[in-house]
Amino acid sequence: MKEFLLSPVGESVALLVALATAVLLIWLVRRLVRGAAAPSDASEASDLTATTTAPEAEEAAEPEPAEPEPAPGPSLAERMSQGLAGTRERMIFRMDELFRGRREIDDGLWGELEELLVTSDVGIGTTTRLLERLRVEADRDQLQDPLALRSLLKAQVRTLLASRAGSLNDTVDEGPAVIVVVGVNGAGKTTTIGKLAARNVRAGRKVIVGAGDTFRAAAVDQLLVWAQRAGAELVRHDEGSDPAAVTHDAVSAGLSRNADLVICDTAGRLHTKSELMDELRKIHRVAGKVCPGAPHEVLLVLDATTGQNAVMQAREFSAAVGVTGIVLTKLDGTARGGVILAIADEFDIPVKLIGIGEGVEDLRDFDPDVFVDALFGASEAGLGRGENSASAAAADESPGQSTSGA
Repeated sequence: MKEFLLSPVGESVALLVALATAVLLIWLVRRLVRGAAAPSDASEASDLTATTTAPEAEEAAEPEPAEPEPAPGPSLAERMSQGLAGTRERMIFRMDELFRGRREIDDGLWGELEELLVTSDVGIGTTTRLLERLRVEADRDQLQDPLALRSLLKAQVRTLLASRAGSLNDTVDEGPAVIVVVGVNGAGKTTTIGKLAARNVRAGRKVIVGAGDTFRAAAVDQLLVWAQRAGAELVRHDEGSDPAAVTHDAVSAGLSRNADLVICDTAGRLHTKSELMDELRKIHRVAGKVCPGAPHEVLLVLDATTGQNAVMQAREFSAAVGVTGIVLTKLDGTARGGVILAIADEFDIPVKLIGIGEGVEDLRDFDPDVFVDALFGASEAGLGRGENSASAAAADESPGQSTSGA
């Protein structure tokens, strides 16, 4: 053993054993030191935990403030009331002033009421027929109360408009429904087409728009912007092209691409009225050749701000092409909305859509009940007070409200 320890190998083994022993001793000393310090460290750790976690626990206990829910948008009735503020102020508020303070219904009242309706763009013929029916009812019921007369007039207006309300025929059994949109330049055709396309695309339908107004500068570009915004496809030709050819290609595209709806724009003005009407008849024939039964709707867009001119346009277009429905636009920007009564009275054409603002959602299906309630106001008891007051009219007018578009 002594010889082994004195040998080089033995010396190496002894050195390794010594190193291992030294390392073991150092490890044991460190464990002892840590064991002695553990109670103090644990206490400090406990104190630290108590001081740092308590606020965190309080924060965790406090519920996070809920994000405020977005304010609900105006209802249809509220939006309609805002849109008809100008017409209501011009016609209904003046009527309330006429009735205020009167104790009986006399010839003077009838004369002033007639003048008020005529100057509110209801028109002479329509006013005469309305008042004739109103006189019959008033005599039958032996009415003398102007407030009761106001209620009777409201009912007459409701009955008239209800007889001319209609729904849009935009769904057919086979192939796409084809809608041809006609009207003079500036009436709101492009805006109406864009809003109608957007509404149907949102409903999950495939829509193709034909840019048939090839005569008006920038008309195709405007319709392209609307189509892109709505998510609809656009069929277009070069400026000055044959509008009927555009209609042909748009309807053909609707058939081949399994579209649900094809909306065809048309020119609003050519060199002469007869030329315009001939072009519209040609478009009508071409659509029917490509898709039997088309067009399924011919919508006439009328600008409410033009008053009795809108009646003249309805007369001309309905005589030239088979108008199946009327779109009355820009009701939010005019005090001449009484023209809707003249249109409903003179033509056997349903009013199907109305425009009461610039937003896509402001192209509305025509609901005569909502329209009449918004026009006359919900309160009749005050004759000029409550909702029938100038302050209410001012409140209805939204700041910065534009009169352009549908």
